[in-house]
Amino acid sequence: MSPALVLLVSSLLVSVASQSQDHHDMGWVNGFRQSFNFQCPHGEVLVALRSFYSEADGMDRLWSFECQATPEGLGEPSDCWWDDINRGGMEWTSTCTRNGLVAGVQSKYFESVLDREWQFYCCYYKRRCPYSCMKTSDVPEQYREEGEMVWSAEGSAVENL
Repeated sequence: MSPALVLLVSSLLVSVASQSQDHHDMGWVNGFRQSFNFQCPHGEVLVALRSFYSEADGMDRLWSFECQATPEGLGEPSDCWWDDINRGGMEWTSTCTRNGLVAGVQSKYFESVLDREWQFYCCYYKRRCPYSCMKTSDVPEQYREEGEMVWSAEGSAVENL
């Protein structure tokens, strides 16, 4: 896992909380060292993520994601696509092209570098405002920490991971 994730969100309210040590039954989308593909239902975007790190299990993470319907003002997505892939073993940030919002994630684990490659499913909304976004560094300070990020402001969504 890269030492830092940088998130760009279309909200001023971002809350970060430590995750409980009870990591069972959390609705993980993967097992350690397993690939996964997660997509929000049509018209919904990513609004929360959780991760649990284990050094003993290949220095990998379990992942859980939550989606929420977009505000009515955005309308329906007019186009969705899988954006560029970030290769494992490299530090990175990724922004959906065409000012899209993240509506899915897929990842593959590579044993050779003890890291994952990532690809994001982005959706374009014609009525989306291209401003009022900010970058946040409110992520676990150490890449081995567990974390939870929830965007709870009305109309917030993930644009960049």
